Amino acid sequence: MNLDSKVPSGPLEEKWSKHLNDIKLVAPNNKRKHDVIVVGTGLAGGSAAASLAELGYNVKSFCIQDSARRAHSIAAQGGINAAKNYPNDGDTIWRLFYDTIKGGDYRSRESNTYRLAEISNEIIDQAVAQGVPFAREYGGLLANRSFGGAQVSRTFYARGQTGQQLLLGAYQAMMRQVNEGKIEMHTRHEMLDLVIVDGKARGIVTRDLVSGEIQRWMADAVVLASGGYGNAFYLSTNAKNSNVTAAWRCHKRGAAFANPCYVQIHPTCIPVSGDYQSKLTLMSESLRNDGRVWVPKDKDDDRHPNDIPEDERYYYLEEKYPAFGNLVPRDVASRNAKIVCDEGMGVGPTGRAVYLDFRDAIKREGKKAISDKYGNLFEMYENITDDNPYEEPMRIFPAVHYTMGGLWVDYNLQSNIPGLFVAGEANFSDHGANRLGASALMQGLSDGYFIIPYTIGNYIAGTELDDVSKDHKAFDEAANNAQSQIDKLFEVDGDKSVVEFHRELGQIMWDKVGISRSEEGLKKAIKEIQDLREEFWNNVRVPGESSNYNKYLEFAGRVADFLELGELMAKDALHRDESAGCHLREEHQSEEGEALRNDEEYSYVAAWEFQGVNGELQEELHKENLEFDFVELKQRSYK
Repeated sequence: MNLDSKVPSGPLEEKWSKHLNDIKLVAPNNKRKHDVIVVGTGLAGGSAAASLAELGYNVKSFCIQDSARRAHSIAAQGGINAAKNYPNDGDTIWRLFYDTIKGGDYRSRESNTYRLAEISNEIIDQAVAQGVPFAREYGGLLANRSFGGAQVSRTFYARGQTGQQLLLGAYQAMMRQVNEGKIEMHTRHEMLDLVIVDGKARGIVTRDLVSGEIQRWMADAVVLASGGYGNAFYLSTNAKNSNVTAAWRCHKRGAAFANPCYVQIHPTCIPVSGDYQSKLTLMSESLRNDGRVWVPKDKDDDRHPNDIPEDERYYYLEEKYPAFGNLVPRDVASRNAKIVCDEGMGVGPTGRAVYLDFRDAIKREGKKAISDKYGNLFEMYENITDDNPYEEPMRIFPAVHYTMGGLWVDYNLQSNIPGLFVAGEANFSDHGANRLGASALMQGLSDGYFIIPYTIGNYIAGTELDDVSKDHKAFDEAANNAQSQIDKLFEVDGDKSVVEFHRELGQIMWDKVGISRSEEGLKKAIKEIQDLREEFWNNVRVPGESSNYNKYLEFAGRVADFLELGELMAKDALHRDESAGCHLREEHQSEEGEALRNDEEYSYVAAWEFQGVNGELQEELHKENLEFDFVELKQRSYK
């Protein structure tokens, strides 16, 4: 397997501009001769489809929802980072780059991360030109607020609806091209396989989720922008439809899967409330600007939080990390919430929660100012919990949120399969072992608006692409493969529901591949997942038919993929015998629960090659060494 990162030579600040000068171009009159498939209509997929079509390519866009606007990017709340330095508090592109590298615990590629910081300012200009209603200061400049892992205010926001507003901007750009006839939109279609002809990605196979028809689609390049795999844990902040199937089927066709164990646990979520809950609700990290995190010092204190005096409250983040306080990165905040709850200091009915208190901010700024910043988030919290956060603290606890792992890509965002490009959360490239808040929207739009349009052109201009028919044997094989998987699910005819299997998998993953991992727990998880997968293929019940709308069938296929991915996540976590960012091995931590890296042995990207499934998932490990020429490797400290 070739893991050539294709990073340009030269100074870090000049790599992208040098690369742009060197890449091959496709003439405007030739672009209209080429077809590109884009899977996913979130920020990465929507912006890529709109940009490619605007350039003149013929784009086919696919999403599993009934509308492109329902992509999960719409759920992002808090903001998007950029190094504009409007607050004049010392921010620079270099500082944004360094905070991102450090926040990822030095487990990402320097060149990709610097490019992300470099492009960030262009994203804001693009969004403003589209009419995205960012918050503004009194003088007219766009407003900024702080997020975890930074000591400057660089996060642009639209109240608690930033993802929705940015997605509407990309959606409008995309729909303009649909109206122009340059984008062929296919909603309610699920990608089930990748088609490879002569070693190049040349199309996909989908299932029409309404009719059940298996369909073939041909192109000169494929862009996969299908999001992350957090729903392997069953309970997460992801939409119920979010899944790994498109990426996993590409992996089974030969695309390397990189760093699958890097899963972000978000510290600011509404705690689990019942056994039959289907998802969790995120409370934006932006709330930690004004909310103070605490628990009672006395673990037996059952008074109402408003009745507990100041000197009997343990503001553990402020005490342990005075330089950053409540705005430490997500992995640090999540681990510390787990630590105080494990020590019996948690609050609420289950004891698996901590307080997020706005009392001091409301006293300092007034209720209206807090409402202007976070009003819709407060309303959402009250609707779900029936508690008023203006009058008493929120209760929060960590939950699975984002996945830093994904399909391996080079500097051009191309996988090791020529012609298969991967954008946004579906790739591994920018965040290392822990994503800083407000960087997911930044990466999705950077990939879609400003990278993919250039690098796909470079690929098309430099590649011999023979005419291919949808009757080609590779399309036959992929379509038959997709249908046989569906037939196999119906043939089991067991008596246990898909949801039961998914819930059991999620419990294994949360208990043993969650906030912290151990060698013993990971080995148990691998065996338990293998046993559960065997039971699934002998006892799952999928009612209904394949020739019509069937949610049971959709979820069955996705859970089957999660049952394979879950084992790879545990194996990746087991092989990485160090702690880094969100990957905390209990054997490698300080007394205070801080991650201790092993740079000598694990400073690399773990890229896995699929070999097959025969009871056990068989994968071969390949390594891309991470070289740091511009930053100094050192243990993270936010104290």
